[in-house]
Amino acid sequence: MTRDASGLHCPNCGAAADPDAGRCPYCRARLATISCPSCFTLGFAGAAFCHTCGARRTRNAGETVAKPCPSCKKQLDGVEIGPVGLLECAACDGVWVDADVFERLCAEQDAQAALLGRFKPRTGAPVAAPVRYRPCVRCGRMMNRVNFGRISGTVIDVCRGHGAFLDAGELHDIVSFIRQGGLERARTRRLDEIRDAEQRLRDRELRARLEHRPSEAPLSRNAPWGEDGLAGLLAMIRRNS
Repeated sequence: MTRDASGLHCPNCGAAADPDAGRCPYCRARLATISCPSCFTLGFAGAAFCHTCGARRTRNAGETVAKPCPSCKKQLDGVEIGPVGLLECAACDGVWVDADVFERLCAEQDAQAALLGRFKPRTGAPVAAPVRYRPCVRCGRMMNRVNFGRISGTVIDVCRGHGAFLDAGELHDIVSFIRQGGLERARTRRLDEIRDAEQRLRDRELRARLEHRPSEAPLSRNAPWGEDGLAGLLAMIRRNS
């Protein structure tokens, strides 16, 4: 779909704004654009209604939260995007997602669609940087670094029970991964790993029993009935008679 940026202007300085840009190229103010949930026309989130179809906007600015960003230590802002509420950093574009919101995000397509319209994907390959452990927004303890879904390749900071912090672009990557069936693939792989582990355990137990009582090892159906095979069979019959 072709998008016309002629009617979009930076709300801070008035310069013409590209809807695909995250910030104004002149004053560097955040360009809070969001797709209309009804007609998908792109517009500024500051408008109460879509200028094309009249639908109510999906992003509402919240009050500043008295919590520092885990990445850059600036203030986090509360925002509502479609059916979900997040904490967003205007300085580094990082996002905090509470645990219950994250569960909803994984399950509801409406929430996924709203976030895809708001957040941009990462540009280029991730730059290698020293690993930094960040504090949880809710409890202040250091979070764990987790590869979302174990196979997504997007490593996020997670506090079990409280939520997760995602750097710029990572929320878009995760939502795209979910919508492309990533969680189903991850579950399938996990089940395969569990079955393989159970089979290896059964094999080890069988080998241990055979090593402990080698004379009682079952004969192969395809083994030739030579003298050793017949002797073993007769010995087994005598023991069990």
